[in-house]
Amino acid sequence: MGNDERAELPSYVREVTGVPRTLEAPSNTRVRRSRLSRTLRVISGIALCFVALQYVRVYSELTSSSRSVRVPLHAQDYLEKCRLLDVEPGPPPDFNTREESDRFVPGTKPTLIKNATIWTGRVDGLEILHGDILLDGGLIKRIGHIESADLEHYADLTRLDAEGKWVSPGIIDLHSHLGLYNSPVLSGALDVNSRKGPILPWLRALDGLNTHDDAYKLSIAGGVTTAVVLPGSANAIGGQAILIKLRPPTDRSPTGMLLENPYERNGSVYDPRAYFRYRQMKHACGENPDRVYSGTRMDTIWAFRQAYEKARQIKQAQDDYCAKATAGEWAGLGEFPEDLQWEALVDVLRGRVKVHTHCYETVDLDDLVRITNEFKFPIAAFHHAHETYLVPDTLKAAYGHPPAVAIFATNARYKRESYRGSEFAPKILAENGLQVVMKSDHPVLNSRYLVYEAQQAHFYGLPHNLALASITTTPATVIGQEHRVGFVKEGYDADLVLWDSHPLALGATPQQVWIDGIAQLDAPHLLSKPAALQKIPPTPNFEKEAKDALKYEGLPPLDPKPSKARTVVFSNVSAVYLRDGNGVSEVYTATSEPASAGVVVVQEGKLSCVGSALSACASPVDDEDAEYINLHGGAVSPALVTVGSSLGLEEIRSEPSTMDGYVLDPLTSQAVPEIAGGEGAVMRAADGLQFGTRDALLAYRAGVTTAITAPKSAGFLAGLSVAFSTAGHHKLEDGALLQDIAALHVSISPVGVPSVSTQIAALRNLLFGETKGELKHAIDRIRKGEIPLIIDTHSADIIASVIVLKSEVEAELGSPINVTIIGATEAHLLARQISDAGIGVVVSPTRPFPSKWAQRRLLPGPPLSERNALAELLVHNVTVAVGVTEAWMARNTRFDIAWAALESNGTISKADAIALASTNVEKLLGVKTLQGDLVATQGGDLLELSKVVAVISPRRGVVDII
Repeated sequence: MGNDERAELPSYVREVTGVPRTLEAPSNTRVRRSRLSRTLRVISGIALCFVALQYVRVYSELTSSSRSVRVPLHAQDYLEKCRLLDVEPGPPPDFNTREESDRFVPGTKPTLIKNATIWTGRVDGLEILHGDILLDGGLIKRIGHIESADLEHYADLTRLDAEGKWVSPGIIDLHSHLGLYNSPVLSGALDVNSRKGPILPWLRALDGLNTHDDAYKLSIAGGVTTAVVLPGSANAIGGQAILIKLRPPTDRSPTGMLLENPYERNGSVYDPRAYFRYRQMKHACGENPDRVYSGTRMDTIWAFRQAYEKARQIKQAQDDYCAKATAGEWAGLGEFPEDLQWEALVDVLRGRVKVHTHCYETVDLDDLVRITNEFKFPIAAFHHAHETYLVPDTLKAAYGHPPAVAIFATNARYKRESYRGSEFAPKILAENGLQVVMKSDHPVLNSRYLVYEAQQAHFYGLPHNLALASITTTPATVIGQEHRVGFVKEGYDADLVLWDSHPLALGATPQQVWIDGIAQLDAPHLLSKPAALQKIPPTPNFEKEAKDALKYEGLPPLDPKPSKARTVVFSNVSAVYLRDGNGVSEVYTATSEPASAGVVVVQEGKLSCVGSALSACASPVDDEDAEYINLHGGAVSPALVTVGSSLGLEEIRSEPSTMDGYVLDPLTSQAVPEIAGGEGAVMRAADGLQFGTRDALLAYRAGVTTAITAPKSAGFLAGLSVAFSTAGHHKLEDGALLQDIAALHVSISPVGVPSVSTQIAALRNLLFGETKGELKHAIDRIRKGEIPLIIDTHSADIIASVIVLKSEVEAELGSPINVTIIGATEAHLLARQISDAGIGVVVSPTRPFPSKWAQRRLLPGPPLSERNALAELLVHNVTVAVGVTEAWMARNTRFDIAWAALESNGTISKADAIALASTNVEKLLGVKTLQGDLVATQGGDLLELSKVVAVISPRRGVVDII
């Protein structure tokens, strides 16, 4: 042994040295001794080997407990990872003491907003302050009455007088696909869904965010300052969402849009050792992942459980590893257990990720609630969630806390999962103590009008404080950002909206929007609104309807009930609007005098008289069975007409068995078979009508009593539209079918194949009489001016070609033909030429959005432009009407025309607005069989947040009570 080895011997192992030599013996003796010596040496050798083996064993045992354990090379890194596992999510405690926002843009001037009415979001949304707001360093610095002395050190201060108008926190959209599902939609920038598998927690929305989406500017103009950009719902787990501010980033990058930037900004450094930022993740269940992966709900839930079991195993391995590592027990530990693909899902189990789950039906909600309890993680919010109001206790059984519910106001019945959706869901959910969020699912709904979703929720019964909170403070809380956005509080991000009216008043429009203290609207076009719109709008009582929604599990009876009385008297009427030869006129207006309150008498469904409370019309009627209805300042107006959707041809849009279906198009490869008429065939919508659909009945109950619907088409030739009563039971019923043929409909749009020029050529060929069969008969009627030609298009270039084609045909005929453009997003660019050509326009939708390339040159309206498209066309004397694009939208027609009138700055009167959705529609669509229906509203006129209580039908001789 060397010296080092000896130094390690145990103290009781003695080293023997200096053994004396023996005396030398005689030879014979030496021989014997030699033999003996060899024997002894053999025995000794064996013994020594045994001793040596025993020594090695004892030495190993004795030294194993006393010598140092070999520590992994990266042990310090692993210990740091273990420490990070214990860091709680959320902001540092001193967050709101910051002097400058991490998103502050150097050079931004401080701003003082004077004389504002401030909805702070505090005290459950009930706190309202009157005063000033100082913005500096990207933060809200002061709130209250700020004296001049407090501003002396601000040398360059931007001042704005709010004149008593409302200031709210910036709107937060909890469910958006801005920048992923791009506007306009182009195949090269469609990054919302991956189809690589049902479980994809490792994908990140940030990696697909397009900073050039045309919708950012529009959404800001609606007051949206922050959005949760989610992956789509094709997958059970679609990936990680991101929180973005909508203002253009100074570095022009997607990362620059993040609410919480991963890089150092303005001295702010993210240190996950001190606090951990919440992440967001998208889940989905039900029809979407089932359809995409050809599975069932059982398959999807198993995929969830497999994924979470994998994450649970990794989490458990990490916890076990760290328990030993922090105790210094490194023996056999190896590398820290982690997997980049699964780390985000592991963090879900650690409570560090806000889970947003796309779930509609009770079965899906129940499935996910059970999964949360099985794997012990909370859900931040259920999205869409059309049946949550039916099962609030199921949500309360979720692990950790009840999820919030992010829903639409009235968008439903587009698929089976949404069939039981109710406009009263926000009210019912709130009454059950659940958080309510109104969201856009942009671009499903244009997030510019997310405030409109809150307005509708309030209209149908959600308290005003919760309605405004549903797009500000509640989503901020749901995403774990209530420490910096969603409230007007000192130290919070300077994200604010100055409104021209109360945010819950119909048509409320931002006058300015600040993001990080930076004004976003350059030279905004301001509207003058009535003083009454500065107040919280009163809303109708829908208690009975809400109870019926629960009683009938989302499918309450919708059929109107005819009054049994021969005479119906409406009292306390503020205004009466009636059709005249040119449109609609206001024939009676009450003054502020109590005696001027109007009276309307209806006998056998026909208007008998209109007058004040002192007129002969107010005399007791000679009918002891008369029914009296107090309108409480309401009005009587012409009923509305809807066009542009498939209303009456479908019950559930995505279920083929509930709809008429799509017509075959002779311009494509889907040639019409000879048995159906071949090249000369033209389909009639009247042949496929379905009466009694829920969307039709809901439209009737909202004052839309007539629908004009064309056959459903995905190509060039749609067919002949029909006009029908939305309250009809079947087409053989008297008054149900108003006009079996209204107009011939075609669509011209850039779809690649066939080309636009091919579509124009086809229309030219038709109009010059080169066809046969029933199609020829329809074209002949157009050429004779008997029915109009309706062309569905948005592009100004296509409209220009239509103008030229119309002039060619008229030159050949020597007489005009009736042409109407429907859609018409870019029609404002040719307003004068359209007027000169005598072409009518149905603007649909009324509030434009660049869904497609052909819609990108829109006229946005205030605050981005002085006029909207409707007003611009009317200025040029174009006959204009309004339409909708989907059946569920028909019920909101009265709010659409109200918004258009409010946006016109007084150029569109209430009578004109009603005409946009009644007489003008009939005129442009060729409907000559007029119903003459009237609508009675309670608590305001048809364009206000009033309640439709009756439909007066001269054609059927009844008054339907709603």
